[in-house]
Amino acid sequence: MNLSQDWSDYALWWEQKKCWLLKTHWTLDKYGVQADAKLLFTNQHKMLRLRLPNMKTVRLKASFSSVVFKAVSDICKTLNIRRSEELSLLKQSEDTLKKKKKKDKNNKEPVIEDILNLTNSPVSSGSPASPGLYSKTMTPIYDPVNGTPASATITWFSDSPLTEQNCRILAFSPPNCPPEVLAEMYQPRTLADKAKLSAGWLDSSRSLMEQGIQEDDQLFLRFKYYTFFDLNPKYDAVRINQLYEQARWAILLEEIDCTEEELLIFAALQYHVSKLSLSSEAQDFTHDSEVDEVEAALSNLEVTLEGGKTNSMLEDITDIPKLADHLRLFRPKKLSLKPVKQYWFVFKDTSISYFKSKEVGQGEPIERLNLKGCEVVPDVNVAGKKFGIKLMIPVADGMNEINLRCDNENQYAKWMAACILASKGKTMADSSYQLEVQNILSFLQMKNRTMSPQAVSDPESMEMKPECFVSPRYAKKYKSKQLAARILEAHQNVAQMSLVEAKLRFIQAWQSLPEFGLTYYIVRFKGSKKDDLLGVSYNRLIRIDMATGDPITTWRFSNMKQWNVNWEIRQVAIEFDQNVSIAFTCLSADCKIVHEYIGGYIFLSTRSKDQNETLDEDLFHKLTGGQE
Repeated sequence: MNLSQDWSDYALWWEQKKCWLLKTHWTLDKYGVQADAKLLFTNQHKMLRLRLPNMKTVRLKASFSSVVFKAVSDICKTLNIRRSEELSLLKQSEDTLKKKKKKDKNNKEPVIEDILNLTNSPVSSGSPASPGLYSKTMTPIYDPVNGTPASATITWFSDSPLTEQNCRILAFSPPNCPPEVLAEMYQPRTLADKAKLSAGWLDSSRSLMEQGIQEDDQLFLRFKYYTFFDLNPKYDAVRINQLYEQARWAILLEEIDCTEEELLIFAALQYHVSKLSLSSEAQDFTHDSEVDEVEAALSNLEVTLEGGKTNSMLEDITDIPKLADHLRLFRPKKLSLKPVKQYWFVFKDTSISYFKSKEVGQGEPIERLNLKGCEVVPDVNVAGKKFGIKLMIPVADGMNEINLRCDNENQYAKWMAACILASKGKTMADSSYQLEVQNILSFLQMKNRTMSPQAVSDPESMEMKPECFVSPRYAKKYKSKQLAARILEAHQNVAQMSLVEAKLRFIQAWQSLPEFGLTYYIVRFKGSKKDDLLGVSYNRLIRIDMATGDPITTWRFSNMKQWNVNWEIRQVAIEFDQNVSIAFTCLSADCKIVHEYIGGYIFLSTRSKDQNETLDEDLFHKLTGGQE
């Protein structure tokens, strides 16, 4: 062709068959290419516009020929996000686009999109992707206190497309969007609407071109799997910020439900984060951290090995702790004159037994409830001194609902933590029990508002736009001043936190919501006459009544023997222990998406701390592919 050009990134694309001819040692004949086939000689890396969780759009080069799983991995290296397996690419569904277009017609002014261009990114098949902003020895190059990048290190990676400026954009939250913009955004009203949101995930085992994505198309980069492994402020400034932003938008757009009390905490934390992000100290990139690399690594190791500072000596490992106390029991389905009765409860292993009184606590209990596989829902109102635990226990014909009432915060935290662990099949001897208790207590503490009078008369608080921090529906409910006062009141409890701490606390509070991590799909179960919702979570599947939103049955992944797809009738079939088997067709999305979700969660559960950063990509495709 007499052109001196690097053709190494070019390959042949067969449009008609939607496939790349990448095996260069194969002949065209072996690929089945006939003389009339039209092949396109084109570059494998093309520009792509990505909308990040913080609503920023980034333009970068992505591989259109490698499978999406690999393409996402390269994108995350460019953006300096660890654990790329938790993210994936999402195509916006037609419905939300139609609704947006309608709204855009009413708006006369076109919205000018703010795009961050990373065009010179060096990610290509030949050269390894840029190392991102953490060094080979995993030395912290973020200030662990406020999560800002330490500037001296940025010059180490001259090949990274992320300059200091870009890094700041990705690791910091933008100022909150005005209420009128928020009100224009698509909000899912029903569970069926929520199911539409999750229909657009791309297939991880096929390339972008094979799925009809063209150069310069816009896709969303989102956290797809809700199990966030090893979140570390030292290396994860960008990841934590994007995760915080995804959680924030889920709450503002009511993609996940929460109580009024919880909404105020989320609002207070957002207010705190935006205040710190705007203040000069958080933006100060100039100070160099003069910590010796080895010293930093050693102190980090020390903390990891100690697992935080533990005061108590290790108890006898063979001894499984138990809880015993007076609690009140309430069954919503039973009609009796005295619905709430007090009993003596004993929690041992993964089950709760209750007795008439403490004296007969050694004998035969009235009932023993095994909590393995149950749904645990908090029913708390701190201001009203109500500390309830709602247990939905799976039985043969659905769910058995039981409510426990505790007297105070401490009792609630202990029993709630025990129930959460038991639902996952763990006992209180598990090392995470004390941590769970602490998390619950600190969350309750944030809800417990103590008001200091000077907070509301604070002049800066009057400038605050409270409608930016809550969902539009909630903003309509209260006057702006009332709302500001309530947010500032809740802010008292979080005012001392650092920027990264506030973001992590926000993520933690989001994780403790009952609906957290549920992705919905409209399905038709085999043998059923009506459509149901299927909720997919990191450890279970839930069948949900579409009309009422109530859970009907829960199946745990830990009890799963095998799952497969009948591609002809596009039906997913799953077998569990004790001869339980289910089958369903998916109506709101392709069945491959649901199948990949299940396999993906099982793949993520195989990750362990002692692994290095590399992933077993073959195992991922084996678990999610379904075709092989």
